[in-house]
Amino acid sequence: MITNIPFGEKYAGLSIFAPTEGTLVVVPSLSLPQDELRRITGARCYEERLLFLLLTLREPGVNVIYLSSAPIDPAIIDYYFRFLPDPEEAAKRLTLISLDTPDAQPLTRTLLSRPDALERLRAAIDGDAWVVPFVLSELEEELASLLSVPLYGPATSLAYYGSKSGSREIGAEAGVPMPRGFRDLYTLADIEDALESLPGDRLIVKLNDAYSGLGNAIVPRGDLRATSFAAAGETWTTFAEKVRERGAVVEEFIEHEPLYCPSALASISPGGAYEVVATHDQVLGGPNNHVYQGCTFPAASEYRDEVGDSAGRIAAALAAKGVIGLFGMDFFTMKTDAGYAALLCEINLRIGGTTHPYGAALLTTGATYDPATGLLMADGRAKYYTATDNCSADCLRGRTPEQVLRRADRLGLGFDHDRRTGNVFHLLGAIPEHGKLGFTSIADSREEADELHRETRRALCG
Repeated sequence: MITNIPFGEKYAGLSIFAPTEGTLVVVPSLSLPQDELRRITGARCYEERLLFLLLTLREPGVNVIYLSSAPIDPAIIDYYFRFLPDPEEAAKRLTLISLDTPDAQPLTRTLLSRPDALERLRAAIDGDAWVVPFVLSELEEELASLLSVPLYGPATSLAYYGSKSGSREIGAEAGVPMPRGFRDLYTLADIEDALESLPGDRLIVKLNDAYSGLGNAIVPRGDLRATSFAAAGETWTTFAEKVRERGAVVEEFIEHEPLYCPSALASISPGGAYEVVATHDQVLGGPNNHVYQGCTFPAASEYRDEVGDSAGRIAAALAAKGVIGLFGMDFFTMKTDAGYAALLCEINLRIGGTTHPYGAALLTTGATYDPATGLLMADGRAKYYTATDNCSADCLRGRTPEQVLRRADRLGLGFDHDRRTGNVFHLLGAIPEHGKLGFTSIADSREEADELHRETRRALCG
């Protein structure tokens, strides 16, 4: 059995947002269910989500090794170096390793089959290092073992707690309210029994290890034929097979209006210290309005404390089980006679969709998170942001990242380093083929961030 190599006491408090020395071996492999991954436009380019970690090169003792399935456009690397005080010196501490296999997924499986690439990676590691995976699977554990380098992420032996069923177990252990439901269901008969046992005109079935809401199905009471699947082309025949393979939960469908969908981002250090580092409101879309599209920071003030408190209790429970790294938690919130109530929806025991906007905002503004207010503060001023992974338009297809970045600068939509406001772009590699990119709009108020975001969408995407 492959086990995670432990961190030394020297790095017990390590945060990948603020390393002061050592090497980050960034492995942004999409080691996720491939059937759902194929439904995401430009999925391979999601390996670029972790490029915000290049901004840690501002510390002279930090090195970064970044792996990718296909070469990253040099203009994209140059773009991130704009945010560093000494780009030329930082470039000496960056090693890019491309496997030149743009259609291969996941990246780590390809890497493990390439002795030449493994040897180049091993040779690039000098001194203390950590593998920083996008998502941690047995593939990443095997890689870390071969390199004799610890993993900044939860061991696969703890992966259950990041499933929908495991989320319910942790939520119950932490005393966090959840929708009524049943976990660890593996047959269609189990699903049907659970559907009959819960109240409501509609119920929801969720695959254990799906992501971005693509494993959800909404079932009207008593009529499986009218099920609405979040993933296009899904049927009960295909869905039932996934239930047998992965397991599922059935929960009551929260009909309350208005219903809000905040999330929280937390970190557990290798030494076991845990903290909630951000709350967000999610921007959702798709057939059932369950598919992640982007986020706003921070979560609304009306329920921010409630979400943060619940997230802290979950983080404590996971830290006690030995979880390491960054992870997200999704909630439902609603107004009641007693105030706002937060219900745990799921735990995503991996780097998720809110991590790169938060990292970009944190590292470009030099802000620090204030747990008392839930705000990012830079020079006594609060920072807000609105982010998306899904800005797309036909007019962008065929353009280069450099062309789009130049256009953004001409329109005043870049980043103002003096005011520490503006846009930080990502997923730039998806522009030429897919006409798609993402960006995080940072400002000094919620209204300014939203307006900058709208203006940028209009200017770039029509």
